[in-house]
Amino acid sequence: MRSLRLVRYTAPLLIGALALSACGSKKESGAGASSDKVVKIGMIAPLTGSLSALGLGMKNSADLAINQANKNGTVKGWKIQFDPQDDQEDPNTGGAAASKLASDNQVAAVIGTLQSSIALQAAPQLNKQSIVLISPANTNPSLTQGQTYLTTKKRPFASYFRVATTDLIQGAFAADYAASTLKAKKVYLVNDKLVYGQGLCQAFGTEFKKKGGTVVGTDFVTKDQKEFGSLVSKVKAAKPDLVFYGGQFPEGAPFAKQLSDGGVKVPFMGGDGLVDKSFVATLGTPTANSYATNVGAAVEDLPSAATYVSDYKAAGYKDAFSAYGPNTYDAAQVLIAALAKVLPGKTTIDDSVRAEIVQAVQATQLDGATGKVSFDEFGDTTNKVITMYKVESGEFKKKETGTFAG
Repeated sequence: MRSLRLVRYTAPLLIGALALSACGSKKESGAGASSDKVVKIGMIAPLTGSLSALGLGMKNSADLAINQANKNGTVKGWKIQFDPQDDQEDPNTGGAAASKLASDNQVAAVIGTLQSSIALQAAPQLNKQSIVLISPANTNPSLTQGQTYLTTKKRPFASYFRVATTDLIQGAFAADYAASTLKAKKVYLVNDKLVYGQGLCQAFGTEFKKKGGTVVGTDFVTKDQKEFGSLVSKVKAAKPDLVFYGGQFPEGAPFAKQLSDGGVKVPFMGGDGLVDKSFVATLGTPTANSYATNVGAAVEDLPSAATYVSDYKAAGYKDAFSAYGPNTYDAAQVLIAALAKVLPGKTTIDDSVRAEIVQAVQATQLDGATGKVSFDEFGDTTNKVITMYKVESGEFKKKETGTFAG
């Protein structure tokens, strides 16, 4: 991994978001003229289950962008249809959803996934058909830089992109904060055995050790685990200054609570997978010694997000846009811009058209809700902003925003 240095920001930054609420009933996507040809944008996300709050925020945000594009006639001569698929938080189900979308000759692009482990199933299938897959949330580096990204970077999927920065940035940012701000010297690492959690812990541990810290223990939890008594005992015996967790909030929240209840009062920290109101609710206290990073800056720091927030509320969705809503809205805007560039004058969505759409996405530069959106040679976002939050007054409150570069 290349050396990294922290760049701290004092002015408002132009990417990212946290969850806000919106109430009402969902409106249907707008219809184009009857003579318009049909192009589909798919989605793969958890629309049911423990992560559905995140998935539904993604779904609604994509729907909003598509609705607006159809109303405005953005893609001349074409109507966009939205085809969201529920991955049920399962890689095999997500892979089946990708296969279904890839077999539809009207599908030109797909938004998703939430989880990196599911993207590893979906991306190869969509890439074979030159169908763009653009994620608002995946952070594992291997998706864009290959399995040997720590030594040699090689892009595995030409049609895969993301608008969230990687765990090489997120994990290192968290480690710097733990060492420099919280003055932690010893850390206990725990992950959920999934691609995201393992990669985030690895990135954190690597940077933490560079800063002179020590990893005093490593362990894992499993999906849907709710009892952590034996693990709490092991962590307590190791006497860390901080516990770092790589995983999602359904397991991370009860683990954090049981650590505190068991007498482990040191800071608990994790990544963007913890950032949801359910995490705070499970802790059962409005203020806790719990921290989490999230990709991008806080939504209140983003003048560029004001119109998106207003439009989302006005659209009447019953679900909050949640942590990845603004990123999803921008992912959809990237795809819509590419379709608007490629499709006018075309009659069908064939392999050559899909290849043109991939090229158009790669070349995209736009001002989105989250700020400037563009991609590097690996399909990664060029904006690497991260924010650290702490649970205070019943929510995640911003503590510091910055990035790593070098």
